[in-house]
Amino acid sequence: MLATGGPAAGQTVTLSGSLGNRKAVLVIDGEPRTLAVGESFRGVTLLGLADGQAQIEMQGRRSTLRIGQAPVRVAGGNAGGGGQQIVLTAGLGGHFTSTGSINGKAVSFIVDTCATAVSIGEPDAQRIGLDLRSADRLSATTANGMVAVHRVLLSVVRVGDVEVHNVEAIVLPNALPHVLLGNSFLTRFQMKRENDRLTLDKRP
Repeated sequence: MLATGGPAAGQTVTLSGSLGNRKAVLVIDGEPRTLAVGESFRGVTLLGLADGQAQIEMQGRRSTLRIGQAPVRVAGGNAGGGGQQIVLTAGLGGHFTSTGSINGKAVSFIVDTCATAVSIGEPDAQRIGLDLRSADRLSATTANGMVAVHRVLLSVVRVGDVEVHNVEAIVLPNALPHVLLGNSFLTRFQMKRENDRLTLDKRP
């Protein structure tokens, strides 16, 4: 679920299911609605549908929704990346996940408070366009032991309407199912967890 909010109140959209590759069942502000590609309802337009994902546009912003994706709420921001708060709700297994972007390229994040830095698998790093040839090389301890990694600086990490600039990251040689949203990003926020809700308030 993705909600974008500002002074006008947050709109919520969830992908509930799909009917082939032409229609999606969206839950918009709690109301189920079947939309064909190109149709709109309450300011939400279905742009495309493929592989269990729906591309939508709302409030002038494009987003990708996935079936079973953990709810995400972004408050107090705008389409320009000036948001100040991210609210995540735990999904299956108690993990906090979210879609977002790195240097303008769409990625899937999972919050990992044990990770020192944002951690990216090499296939994602190549897709994002990170230059590893000039990156620092160092060793890191992982669940599989010591591995050689690259250290890079990300220009922009964005979750919803919240942007953080110049974020340190490491690139691991193997593929990862998500980009690990580690402490080089998280320490830019005041974090508060209440049951299955995690609130990140951007530090001044």
